[in-house]
Amino acid sequence: MVGSSLMGFYNHNIDVKGRMNFPTKLRELLGDSFIITKGLDECLFVYSREEWAILEEKIKAIPLSKGRVLQRFFFSGACEVETDRQGRILIPQHLREYAGLQRDVVVIGASNRAEIWDKAKWDSINENITPDMLEEAMDDLGF
Repeated sequence: MVGSSLMGFYNHNIDVKGRMNFPTKLRELLGDSFIITKGLDECLFVYSREEWAILEEKIKAIPLSKGRVLQRFFFSGACEVETDRQGRILIPQHLREYAGLQRDVVVIGASNRAEIWDKAKWDSINENITPDMLEEAMDDLGF
């Protein structure tokens, strides 16, 4: 997946067993087996195995005195998931609880990872993004 960007926005539902259909376009880039872990802002991060290995090496390169918080956060909740024949994945209970996932979820492509959000939380975060915030971020990038 290195070199390919994950993009897009997809609405989905989680069933009572914690299963959800994972977007086909993202599965094509991530593969049939990928890593899900706790993400920032109370969402879930989804990495291909290749991108996960890159992240793991970067975090392991940080001295333990500074990197242990990241190690604990990302690695303690991480799990490998596989899609079934219907393109569904099972999100473990501890990750559903962390991200507050109930029924309506949003899956987005975010460059080298995908993110899974509770839809209400996603909507709330996006309501708070202002044109000034976007302008400042664009300035930081030199646009």
